[in-house]
Amino acid sequence: MSRRWLWPALIVIALVAGCAEPPNKEMDQAQGAIDAAKAAGAEQYAVDEYNAAVDALKRSHDAVGASDYRLALNHAIDSRERAQNAARQAADTKAQVRGEVERTMAEVNALAAQAFARLEAARKARVPRRVLAEPAAALTAINSEVQEAREKMKAGDYLAARPILLENKEQLQKTTAALDAAVTAQPQRRRR
Repeated sequence: MSRRWLWPALIVIALVAGCAEPPNKEMDQAQGAIDAAKAAGAEQYAVDEYNAAVDALKRSHDAVGASDYRLALNHAIDSRERAQNAARQAADTKAQVRGEVERTMAEVNALAAQAFARLEAARKARVPRRVLAEPAAALTAINSEVQEAREKMKAGDYLAARPILLENKEQLQKTTAALDAAVTAQPQRRRR
């Protein structure tokens, strides 16, 4: 009978002995995973999971301070897993946002080319300058903002570029419609 209880007793002793000191290795792994997640952009693209990883590591440090090494180990492992998940989520979300922003940039470029062509057509149709002044100024401002969005994209800040492009896409559509209305309202000259 005594051999029957020997193995479970040894396992319990090993578990207790394993938790007799802080889980420094696991906490270091968790910190490394958090650093990798941060480098992958998790602070922007996987905010909730990243913050949960940071919070779990903090709880692990707090548990070490309270000498509850088993709880510290659990929190460190949780932190590492959450940080790894945050890194994966960040990569996926960043790729998705990048694709959306690149498509929107292509749409904005096409709309801008169309708007500038309409502006030139309005000038050729001799629409008064005062009527074209506002759309021309809007196109200049839009062009400047789109350039700013382009710079943000080059820097990899797709979240900052997206709202700029969406706003200017809408402005380009309105400006193009205003130019079309100005040309249509222009009285047709008779040919002799």
